[in-house]
Amino acid sequence: MKSEKVEFKGALGENLSGRIDMPEGEIVSCALFAHCFTCSKNLRAVGNITKALASKGIETLRFDFTGLGESEGDFADTNFSSNIEDLVAAADFMNERRGGPAILIGHSLGGAAVLQAAHKLDSVKAVVTIGAPSEPKHVEKHFESKKEEIERDGEAVVKLAGRPFKVKKQFLDDLEKSKMDTYITNLNKALLVMHAPLDETVSIENAADIYKNAKHPKSFVSLHKADHLLTEETYSLYAGSLIAEWFSIY
Repeated sequence: MKSEKVEFKGALGENLSGRIDMPEGEIVSCALFAHCFTCSKNLRAVGNITKALASKGIETLRFDFTGLGESEGDFADTNFSSNIEDLVAAADFMNERRGGPAILIGHSLGGAAVLQAAHKLDSVKAVVTIGAPSEPKHVEKHFESKKEEIERDGEAVVKLAGRPFKVKKQFLDDLEKSKMDTYITNLNKALLVMHAPLDETVSIENAADIYKNAKHPKSFVSLHKADHLLTEETYSLYAGSLIAEWFSIY
C-alpha cells in the first residue's frame, strides 16, 4: 500500500492533517474514514482497515478532526456539528483531487458523524458504521462526573482515554440538538452496520437501533469477539476486507 500525507482546511479554518492510502494498482473507488471520539487517524485499526481496502483497489482518506492528532485547532472549540463539517471539507478536498468519496466509513462517534454527513455529499453511495452509537449523546458518559461543573462554569477539564481535554458547554448543547432517527431513516444510501456483541464501550443495542431505523439496502455484520477499538489485528483486517466486498455490488 502506498501512502501520502496531505493537509486541507477544516470547518473552523484550521489545517487538518490527513493521509491518503492508495492501492498499488488500479483505483476502483474512493473512501473517507472518520475516526472515533478523541482518537486519531493513526489508530492501528484504522490503518489496518485502509490497508485491506487498498488491497481491493479502494483509495481512502483518513484524517484527524480539528484539535486532535496532528491537526491544528483547539478541541474545546469543536463539537459534533463541526466534526460533520470537517467531513464535508475532507470530501471537498477529495473531490478537487480525484473525485468525491463513494463510501463513508465511521468508527464509534465517527460512525454517527458519517450518517449525518452522507446527507450533504452527493458522491456517496454507501455508508459503513463500526461500533457506532445510535445517538451522539452517548459520549456524555465519558464525562458524566464533570457534567455539573460544565453546566455551572461553562467548561471543565476531563480525562478521556487517559488524556486531559477541555470540554465546553457548547459541546453538550450541540449533542442535545442532534437527533439521529430522521437522518438514519432518510439516509437513501446503502448501509452496512458492523458491531461487536461484546463491545463494552458502545453496546450492541446501538447497532440494533441503527439497523431498525434504516431502510433497505442495509446489512449487519457481527465482529465476533472484537473490542471497541478493534485492537486485535484480525478484526480490523476482516472489517476492511468485508467492507470492500460488500461495497463491490454498489
